[in-house]
Amino acid sequence: MTSSLRAPDATLIKAIQAIVGEAGWKPGQEAQEAQRYFEDPRGRFQGGGCLIALPESTEQVAEILRLCDKAKAGVIPYGGGTGVVAGQLSIARDDAIILSLERMNRVRQFSVEERVLTAESGCILENLHSYAFEAGLMFPLSMASKGSCSIGGNLATNAGGIQVLRHGNARDLCLGIEAVFANGDVFSELSPLRKNNTGYDLRHLLIGSEGTLGVITAASLVLKPLDPETVTVFCAMTSPGKALRLYNRLDKVLGDSISGLELMSDFGLDLVTTHFPALAKPFRDRYPWYLLVEVGGHLGIRARVEDVLSESMELEILQDAVFADSQAQRAALWDLREYTPEANRLTGAICSSDTSVPIGQIEPFIARAAQAVAKQHPGLRINSYGHMGDGNIHLNVFPPAGFSKADFLAGNGAIIDAVRMAINETTHHFGGSISAEHGIGRLKTSDLKTYAGHAKLKAMTAVKKALDPNGILNPGALIG
Repeated sequence: MTSSLRAPDATLIKAIQAIVGEAGWKPGQEAQEAQRYFEDPRGRFQGGGCLIALPESTEQVAEILRLCDKAKAGVIPYGGGTGVVAGQLSIARDDAIILSLERMNRVRQFSVEERVLTAESGCILENLHSYAFEAGLMFPLSMASKGSCSIGGNLATNAGGIQVLRHGNARDLCLGIEAVFANGDVFSELSPLRKNNTGYDLRHLLIGSEGTLGVITAASLVLKPLDPETVTVFCAMTSPGKALRLYNRLDKVLGDSISGLELMSDFGLDLVTTHFPALAKPFRDRYPWYLLVEVGGHLGIRARVEDVLSESMELEILQDAVFADSQAQRAALWDLREYTPEANRLTGAICSSDTSVPIGQIEPFIARAAQAVAKQHPGLRINSYGHMGDGNIHLNVFPPAGFSKADFLAGNGAIIDAVRMAINETTHHFGGSISAEHGIGRLKTSDLKTYAGHAKLKAMTAVKKALDPNGILNPGALIG
């Protein structure tokens, strides 16, 4: 589908520049000030592009797409640039138009009564958190990149994060969408309806489509009331299986009050505290595994949590626990989890997976994946961590101790693909998914073809051809 694309000519580029104005464009990858648009957060890929367009309105996006579709010029939608599967990078060609939504960063409407906030795609996630908090509400979607990722990118990838267990993925927190299709048509259904049964749900089709079906320009987002009491506790145990047993006991008593449930290993905790010495380990003793639990609800909920933990200690499910007694202590415990991706990068991860398996299979999955990775090269180290309550376990694989990433890869050029496929095969064995929350991008297109069924791929291709017949939207991403 990308083979028919054409390089933008001078006439098209000048027309786009005229639409966005002098302050609304930047030169392509040759310009120093434009480098951030072509960089991969994990340093694996380098993107390309001949022009960066920064529209200020949905109308400008529509005009640009209309021109590009007519000229059959590729367009790469760009949000905060935090995606880790190269969904925002044009790798195969350097003549695409980069369409950055960063100047579309306004809150268009806010209703306390409806508990709905309508925001443009370029709004930074953390800014939306602050906006809602000032009104005594919260927008629950949250992740380590919240300070730089944009809500448009979050929706395009159906981002997950640390509160999926209670509040769902990005899709579950969106009531309405505004988007521009490849031909410039504007689809606008931003009304905050909880029920709208009028045919195909194009909102859900666009969410998670990674910019291949349309460019999301705005969304109506669900806000939630702030919890009167929040309980954060760092728990120590001997195995992921014990962590699952603790979760089941908490769930039986607290149910939907559980908002966070993050599994971490002692190896992972070492990585974080080594690279970020200001972060302290919660316990003097060492334990193999940890579970960061957060519960929110009515006043007095801490007593119920304490009861469950006390019983779990008696049953030898739990080894130890540390409660956060202040907002500063809560933040310190969460920093141990949220700094983990950066600690993995600094340690030199050669492979970072994003898989999900049934929660009952987490412990055997981690064990079998470790065996599969070890077969690829002795001494490889793994930091396994992730969202315990939804089965989303990240496996980050590092060179053997004493080897830098560069030196190890220099002598083992095929190891990255071998490790990735070992993890994929293990995931498939347990009935899991090769992408839980990061999407497919350009990194996993071949993996999707391997593990997705024929009917699914056929339907996805048909939808793509129907909505983007010239293949201009994010060419090369998702379905290749």
